[in-house]
Amino acid sequence: MSFKKDDKVTFVIEDIGTGGEGIGKVDGYTLFVKDAIIGDKIEAKVIKAKKNYGYARLEKIIEASPDRVTPVCPVARQCGGCQIQQMSYQAQLKFKEKLVDDNLKRIGKIEGYEYFPAIGMEEPYRYRNKAQYPVGTAKDGSIVMGFYAGRTHSIISCTDCKIGAVENQYILAVIKSWMELNGVAPYDEQTGKGLVRHVLIRTGFHTDEIMVCLVINGTKMSDKLKESLVGRLTEVSLDSDISTDKCIKSIMLNYNTENTNVILGRQCETLWGKNYIEDYIGDIKYQISPLSFFQVNPRQTEKLYGKALEYAGLTGNETVWDLYCGIGTISLFLAKNARKVYGVEIVPQAIEDAKNNAAINGIDNAEFFVGKAEEVVPHFYEEMVRLAADTSATEAQREEARKSITPDVVVVDPPRKGCDESLLDTIVKMSPERIVYVSCDSATLARDLGLLADKGYKTVKVQPVDQFSHTVHVESVALILKEQPAID
Repeated sequence: MSFKKDDKVTFVIEDIGTGGEGIGKVDGYTLFVKDAIIGDKIEAKVIKAKKNYGYARLEKIIEASPDRVTPVCPVARQCGGCQIQQMSYQAQLKFKEKLVDDNLKRIGKIEGYEYFPAIGMEEPYRYRNKAQYPVGTAKDGSIVMGFYAGRTHSIISCTDCKIGAVENQYILAVIKSWMELNGVAPYDEQTGKGLVRHVLIRTGFHTDEIMVCLVINGTKMSDKLKESLVGRLTEVSLDSDISTDKCIKSIMLNYNTENTNVILGRQCETLWGKNYIEDYIGDIKYQISPLSFFQVNPRQTEKLYGKALEYAGLTGNETVWDLYCGIGTISLFLAKNARKVYGVEIVPQAIEDAKNNAAINGIDNAEFFVGKAEEVVPHFYEEMVRLAADTSATEAQREEARKSITPDVVVVDPPRKGCDESLLDTIVKMSPERIVYVSCDSATLARDLGLLADKGYKTVKVQPVDQFSHTVHVESVALILKEQPAID
């Protein structure tokens, strides 16, 4: 059976899609419905119909799922950020556990691993240490700050995001007032005119340091505007109990004159304070600039990395490779428990940050390389093979080369697309006893674990970790061991 646009249907939601849509069937025909959750009996109107599936708009909840709750955020349905805030947190964790497990079995054909309940948050709100607010003009001509509606560039007015830091709303109020008093225009994507494109706010949860960075459509701002902005931001906020001059440690500009949806440009200017803030994951200190990649949920990241460290099984004598190392977050976590850690990352600035973070923590057994992991690792491997056989090298050099050729542990933390197969081939050639795979996409994790299984590596443990409550995203850590050949 098929349907046409504007047909009304009644059915029960049975699953959740990758974008957070409720999924149900009517006489075998699959429909995707935004804002519906598993267990809801709903009435919906078909808005797009294809041969085997379609999309419908939620019209009425006939019988609510026992897991349905009222979203804390008043704009949860309009905003594209939180797809499943209408689902109880325990139900979210169960959904994510099932998602990872199902993908491993269905896509990777992985069986026989030890699987653990998802590690959730003690408090599933106020967990993000970074917020990027687009700035625009409302229909009435007023300045609007908030977030984009799902799959659009229409700004939903919202300065108090419930998964962001509570201080953000007061900082945004000050900036909006400053713009209004000084006639500073928001950026207009259609015309390319206007000055303020975004407000970036970063918060150190363990240090209480805040960075405020205005992204502007220009290469300069008048000294008068700079001074007035700094003056306003370093005053005591009249709308809160916080004194922002005790919290804000960095006020910066970022210049972005490109006609693009990329938020940040390459050039920054410090207006006041430092050009970075500091925060901790575990006992490792990190310096964070406007352009730095840093995990947005440091409390859960500590649990994630703690599990990765546990799975690495380090005793202090191991050689470890950390691929896709970013600013060294996992590398430095591991280095305190390993003999030597090598990190690889494609972004040059991230590697500079990694080296700096190693230095400020007094870590001297971590070495970092710039480049694509799938290119750097094979090249390094061949170089170490050559050096290990080079009779003109010292014995110490040859021994270090031999240890580098066959690391004890390889850690991978790839982007959502997962690992390049050529990289997996090189990892297998290096023959580590353990591979620890940190994943932000369980579908590509499953694919890669399946490829490793074909190459003699068995997945033995998988631990989901919820880094992003109220969204469909879930992190996972997998332990993969080299299978020993059977003895006749």
